[in-house]
Amino acid sequence: MQDSPDSSHGFRVGQRVHSSGDSRRIGTVKYVGPVEGYSGTWVGVDWDNGEGKHDGSINGVRYFHAKSERSGSLVRAPNLSQGISLLEALEKRYRSKSTSDEEADEMYVLSTSNNRVSIQLVGKDKIQDKLSRFEELTNASLAYMGVSFPGIPYQINTTVPNMKELDLTGNLLSDWKDVGKICGQLPALQALNLSNNLMSPYKSELPPLESISILVLNNTGVDWEQVELLRQSLTAIAELHLIRNNISRVLPMSSSFVQGFNSLRLLNLDDNCIAEWDEVMKLSQLRCLEQLYLDKNCLNSILYPDNGQQNELEATSYKPFQNLHCLLLGDNNIGDLVSIDSLNLFPNLVETRLSENPIADSTSGGVPRFVLIARLAKIKVFNGSEVTPRERKDSEIRYVRLVISRLHANAEEIKQHPRFSELKSLYGIEDERPSTGASGPQTIGSGFLSITLKCVGASMGEKQPLTKKLPATATVGKLKFLCESFFKLKSLKLKLFLQEEGSPLPVLLDNDTSSLMDLGIGNESIILVDEES
Repeated sequence: MQDSPDSSHGFRVGQRVHSSGDSRRIGTVKYVGPVEGYSGTWVGVDWDNGEGKHDGSINGVRYFHAKSERSGSLVRAPNLSQGISLLEALEKRYRSKSTSDEEADEMYVLSTSNNRVSIQLVGKDKIQDKLSRFEELTNASLAYMGVSFPGIPYQINTTVPNMKELDLTGNLLSDWKDVGKICGQLPALQALNLSNNLMSPYKSELPPLESISILVLNNTGVDWEQVELLRQSLTAIAELHLIRNNISRVLPMSSSFVQGFNSLRLLNLDDNCIAEWDEVMKLSQLRCLEQLYLDKNCLNSILYPDNGQQNELEATSYKPFQNLHCLLLGDNNIGDLVSIDSLNLFPNLVETRLSENPIADSTSGGVPRFVLIARLAKIKVFNGSEVTPRERKDSEIRYVRLVISRLHANAEEIKQHPRFSELKSLYGIEDERPSTGASGPQTIGSGFLSITLKCVGASMGEKQPLTKKLPATATVGKLKFLCESFFKLKSLKLKLFLQEEGSPLPVLLDNDTSSLMDLGIGNESIILVDEES
């Protein structure tokens, strides 16, 4: 708390403000009034970044409830800003000489002696001159400029008539009515970013926003009920981003499934709280939806409905997620192979992400990349990297070998591998010992594989890679012994890694009793020879 001249400056509860000296330190007014033991009027603020001094109470007296124990502060009005208009922000950002000077001061590189060396951007004056001609401005970034209201009616359109993309990230907007006024003044506006503006529940009627095709509402507090209300205005929306909004349920307005959004191709629900796949299924009738992002949610399983589960869908010929080609599911709680296999039922799915799920963590009971690729028949991009024809072929052959080795111990296991028979037939692999040679898939009675061994240990020196024909029944322990002989490494304790195409890191072969066949290691594989640290 700081003493300064008494003035409430017209602050009101619920208003968004920022610190006078820092437009990125944003909070919500929770209290305006006296504080026991101090003169004048104080403003209680709950800071977004959680960096305050208390929870809204001082000396046993509660003035407001902050969201955490130390996110609240009581501040004098002159230490807070109520923000500026959109037009003022445009002037400040693109025409203010002081802003340009500040930016120039920040342009430097560090010398070898760690001193700042100023640099000059060639053509900077021409760029600045172009940006200052507002009638030509098509893109504007006003992030963290303290924008809290539109400005004088009708001046926005006459000032920036050709605005197509507007970034208002981290400002003080909270009323959808103000957003409607801004958009209504910009008929050419196609992309609007309102991230990190805490939006109040949508109540008043927005004007139709026919031109908006990309809307970013990350960390705005918007739930699905608000999305349904906004849908009526967003008649041409193609991309909708809703990251970090605490969304746990999808609540359609008048059906079991979300309707409308007839142009929506991309829906981003990353970093929310969706735990039940039934909530995701409510999006399955969005006919233009091509990309659905669900990273960092709480999903435990994936289920594509069969004919007996479609219920309301049976009345239509439209298949669930008919046009979906990208489904990102990283960093959830998916841990079963049935969920993985269900991805094959999506009609046009070719890209998915499963990293940071239990099923993809082979060090903790999950399965390696090659197994997932083999089970996912149509996927062309997996965990952000392309699945090449070579990687797919190697993965599928290796997978078949792995299953064959397990069937000797448990014949019932075949039920857990829906693609096994198809792949076994495709590559002409016999039950005894499969391999592929230069002329293609074949059966080899001797069970030999061509393996390339590469030394990568720091103390091994430079050694040329060796390609050896090894029995498929050779164990990891036997291979370590052979490497000691091949590379004359008797004094070192070795560890081996399988280098797989498409995998960011080699896979540690940590079980000395497993054979190459047990591990599904295929012909022409590369094994890295390292030393124990």
